[in-house]
Amino acid sequence: MPYNIEDKFVIAVASSALFDLSESDRVFQENGEDAYRKYQRENEHIVLETGVAYPLIKRLLSINTEEPEDQPVEVVLLSRNDPDTGLRVFKSIEHYQLPISRAVFIAGSNPFEYMEAFNASIFLSGNPEDVKEAVEQGFPAGCIYPTDYIDDDEDQELRIAFDFDGIIADDSAESVFQQGGELALFHDHERSKAGESLPPGPLLKFFKEISKLQKRILEKYPTNDKDKPRIRIAIATARNAPAHERVITTLRNLDIRVDEAFFLGGIDKGRVLRIFKPHIFFDDQVGHIEGVARIVPSVHVPFGITNVIRDRSASEKNPPPLE
Repeated sequence: MPYNIEDKFVIAVASSALFDLSESDRVFQENGEDAYRKYQRENEHIVLETGVAYPLIKRLLSINTEEPEDQPVEVVLLSRNDPDTGLRVFKSIEHYQLPISRAVFIAGSNPFEYMEAFNASIFLSGNPEDVKEAVEQGFPAGCIYPTDYIDDDEDQELRIAFDFDGIIADDSAESVFQQGGELALFHDHERSKAGESLPPGPLLKFFKEISKLQKRILEKYPTNDKDKPRIRIAIATARNAPAHERVITTLRNLDIRVDEAFFLGGIDKGRVLRIFKPHIFFDDQVGHIEGVARIVPSVHVPFGITNVIRDRSASEKNPPPLE
């Protein structure tokens, strides 16, 4: 009987998100592919240090039990390595006792193209170009940022924080603000649309799947047992009143409950994330990510008008050389 991946909550993760491959990448960048291949073979039995996405992946996989019918989470490795150089990654997976058995190795190509084949709700990678291309092609993807975060192995809870516009919802409201440039106009627009849900954003499927997983756990473990897995979901948005109401309307229509919501109105998100302590935080604006990435594991989703403006600005500052 074929394995029914459609029934699973699937995360696709690159080795660069799961483990720290900074030294391996340095070898590749400075000395080329042959040197990189030799380096990986010579260090095949040296365990890689954990990466930014490791706390998230470890906690998600811990939700699975030994019962075949109670294994809702699947993690698939999508790698730019070939199987030869990727062997070190699988040995590290085995060392950390992560139940990851499925992988795609695409030497030098785009592994995210196989997301739909595995029913993946998100692709996490440390390669910004891969992530940017994935998002441009309509795939839900995010680029991890370096962090100083130290995981607490005794903490059984999984906490995930999301920005709202450009992540859960699309950037149509953000576009209104960018085009008008005045907060009052944005608030007037959102007040007039308060009863309307916003269209879906790039990570809506992932957000909905996390919510379903949260409900499944709460039904299985109705009492607050500290030894049982728990998922807490937070939204940290630059919106404030009166623009908050449209967020609530959207969540109600999705039938999704969040545990904590921060309507910050421009206050630094790090001030609340430092207390919430998410194991992963998703935002579409680089400025927000750079402000919190060192204190909490963070993921940039290069979606929408703010990233178009940013890329355009960077291009104007650094025009391509004349042919």
